Amino acid sequence: MAEQRYMPDPTSTTELARELRTAVRGEVDFTSAARALMTMDASNYRRVPVGVVSPRDADDVAAALEVCRRFRVPVVPRGGGTSIAGQATGVGVVLDFSRHMNALLDVDADGRTAVVQPGLVLDALCDAVRPLGLTFGPDPSTHSRCTLGGMIGNNSCGAHSVAWGTTADNVREVSVLTYAGTAHRLRRGGVDAPAGVRQLVDTHLALLRTGYPTGLPRRISGYALDALLPENGSDTARAYCGSEGTLGVLTEATVRLVEAPAARALAVLGYPDEGAAADAAAGLLTYGPLTVEGMAEDLVPDARGLPRGAAWLFVEVGGDTAGEAAARAQVVVRGADALDGTVVMDPAGMRALWRVREDAAGTATRTPDGAEAWPGWEDCAVPPARLGAYLREFRALLASHGLRGTPYGHFGEGCVHVRIDFDLLSAQGVGEYRRFSEELAGLVVAHGGSLSGEHGDGQARAELLPRMYGDELVSLFGQFKDLWDPDGGMNPGMLVRPDPLDANLRFAVLPKTPVETVFAYPADRGDFAGAVRRCVGVAKCRTSAPSGASVMCPSFRVTGEEAHSTRGRARLLHEMLAGEVVRDGWRSPEVRDALDLCLSCKGCRSDCPVGVDMATYKAEFLHHHYQGRMRPRSHYALGRLPEWLRLAAPLARPLNVLARVGPLAAVAKRLAGIAPERSLPTLAPKRFRRGVREQEPWGNPGTVLWPDTFTEYLHPSAGQAALRVLFAAGLPALVPAGRICCGLTYVSTGQLDRAREVMGSTLDTVGPLLDLGVPVTVLEPSCAATLRTDLPELLPDDPRAGRLASAVRTFAQTLEEYAPTWAPPVLDRDVVGQTHCHQHAVLGDAAERRLRERAGLRGELSGGCCGLAGNFGFERGHYDVSAACAEEQLLPSVHTAGPTAELLADGYSCRTQLAQLAGVRARHLAEVLAEGLESEES
Repeated sequence: MAEQRYMPDPTSTTELARELRTAVRGEVDFTSAARALMTMDASNYRRVPVGVVSPRDADDVAAALEVCRRFRVPVVPRGGGTSIAGQATGVGVVLDFSRHMNALLDVDADGRTAVVQPGLVLDALCDAVRPLGLTFGPDPSTHSRCTLGGMIGNNSCGAHSVAWGTTADNVREVSVLTYAGTAHRLRRGGVDAPAGVRQLVDTHLALLRTGYPTGLPRRISGYALDALLPENGSDTARAYCGSEGTLGVLTEATVRLVEAPAARALAVLGYPDEGAAADAAAGLLTYGPLTVEGMAEDLVPDARGLPRGAAWLFVEVGGDTAGEAAARAQVVVRGADALDGTVVMDPAGMRALWRVREDAAGTATRTPDGAEAWPGWEDCAVPPARLGAYLREFRALLASHGLRGTPYGHFGEGCVHVRIDFDLLSAQGVGEYRRFSEELAGLVVAHGGSLSGEHGDGQARAELLPRMYGDELVSLFGQFKDLWDPDGGMNPGMLVRPDPLDANLRFAVLPKTPVETVFAYPADRGDFAGAVRRCVGVAKCRTSAPSGASVMCPSFRVTGEEAHSTRGRARLLHEMLAGEVVRDGWRSPEVRDALDLCLSCKGCRSDCPVGVDMATYKAEFLHHHYQGRMRPRSHYALGRLPEWLRLAAPLARPLNVLARVGPLAAVAKRLAGIAPERSLPTLAPKRFRRGVREQEPWGNPGTVLWPDTFTEYLHPSAGQAALRVLFAAGLPALVPAGRICCGLTYVSTGQLDRAREVMGSTLDTVGPLLDLGVPVTVLEPSCAATLRTDLPELLPDDPRAGRLASAVRTFAQTLEEYAPTWAPPVLDRDVVGQTHCHQHAVLGDAAERRLRERAGLRGELSGGCCGLAGNFGFERGHYDVSAACAEEQLLPSVHTAGPTAELLADGYSCRTQLAQLAGVRARHLAEVLAEGLESEES
């Protein structure tokens, strides 16, 4: 039977959308933006849907299926969209379960089961049952955003399947609706399956008993028809797992919960090379570990803190107490035939090590020299005892094709992840991709392995399933599919009668020559398309709650909309470059609207494992979008803030009085495009450098103190305090005269031509100071980040830009590097507040942490973004999102602080947000230390 292919025409698509809106209570979106957001998952593939439906319940799913069936339109179920083999892409209608059908319906603590909807995120389930001492065993590295429905569809596994098995091992019952509208409740020993399934199994008992490889814990490829054998319990739920949305639509599932160890310890073992680590992994299973993960030095080039070696195994064990877990880990270290080993008990240390492993799906997409690497052969699996031999031959195969990759993953179960630097941009490279794929499939099969050991076959591997199973069993897969889906409407082109592995590649639609840009994009070889390609879709930006100090992606966490995630915006930019769905290029309203709620916080620059920098992409887009056209009012007001503040400075006092007159302030805000909810900032009565000129000169400078716009005109006390502290530390500061500006506000509003003019003029002014050989201390983190990153990328041919960027230091960095013996005043108090998002993303805050500790300032500053983010929170229409961002971490930390706690915020935006939303006054760290110096002297 041929799979259904749907080629939409405008008339039928309009009618389809109209019928769906009538039948479905959830959202029905056939706009270009909605379609563009769903063209890709985390794979190499791209397929364009005709529309997206977000059902509210099973009745909505049934109604949507009925309409699609009448129009002969295929359906593709989708959760978090993190599949890496293409199975979450598709033509026809995408059913997005992440929006509404994401509830935890019931938990039976005694029976250790939970009833979930398909769109429930794994971490949400685990967080809910953690107080009961329970968890869901399978835990892919995407656990913070992958959904249970997607895990069931792909039979996902994760690091702890050594202890708790695959998703299929942990599913008890599933409710499924077929494309024909039939409802089924599938379970072990159940008979509720489409007519003919039982006969199909009974007719082919011998083939099903002998056709699957044995001794392979990670066999995910193909349909699990052997689960339907009588001796295996005729488990229809298990057979459904891993079907990749090709059989029917999951609407509900009952899953098994397992007891979570009260304490865990991590034995980290070092080996001379990857092969030795792989050889050792299977032998460690006798210790009953929770997981045995492996990686080599090409994934972890900075091995500080790891045991001696060039490859490592992470062996996690559990216990009822910390002492018991530590003892078990010590037994592993003593019994392992390793070069070196250590036990990590500190939760922060374990999290840091696991973060390296979990982010590898993104970090491995760039080789050390900046070349791009791709999935496609992400998770082959062989029997664990054969892993070492397989990896050696795999490395040899890579070398024979001139390819590079960085294997890592679930060594204890013989499953290896790897991103390979295929050339998927040229016809020759795609041909080489096919040849390598065919040879690698042969190698995997020769070792008794599975083409997929975790993430499913999708389009990447399904074409090669006959090499693993033979034609007869693969033919049986087709018959099984047809019993479930005789119309061929469920996710066509996947798993059965698949599209070729080298078709539908998402790179094929991108421009063949570099797009003209203003930023240099040095990390992407000057190619904006290459920068956009950085987003591989692992969707770490789609987490609903921040982790520790992370920032990315505040607008998604507030809205929950894919379009407001870093991935969503990258997808829209990809489609803008492709020109098929988003057709207006740089003038695209779809991209403009998605970027409108980007705070330009730069959190993705550091938190995205691939280093996507959406703030830069937004500035680039706005530059082209408004070139030769009128801009929003806020661009002229807030984007040119330094110019307005310079003009207003002589009239600061009368202007402050007028700003407090309600009607006048309202008119001013309307004219400037400022949110009516905001108060206008108060201008400093005397700007920073006027006060400096009145002081005595301090001799040879130990640093240049940058007079940023915010310190100069709005918060000069921070500058005065910094001068005081730097002088006390033996670093008298020189404050440059003249018009000096980093260009931040011009960059954030996409006025890049003006930004370059301002930056060039600034370099003319401060360029001679670079010959002093002293650091340039910048108090405002956003200005420091602009000088460090945007300046050299906008003026790549001016050597002064690179020199200034390399000289930039934060206040704490200057003190730590150039006055290392200086002892700050000991203040002995608690602190709360915010680490500026730009500092987190570009500059880091390690020096600030150490300086606070030396000064006796106890406590951690919150992560996330304050929500003001420069001009963003002041712009009309952004207030609600801005305030919601602040409510996520910053404001709660302030509300729960003790009455004597010091409120720190080095960024002017953060201080302003706290003042306007919480009515509290925060200070720069320099102000707090200066006050401490005065107290010591008095």
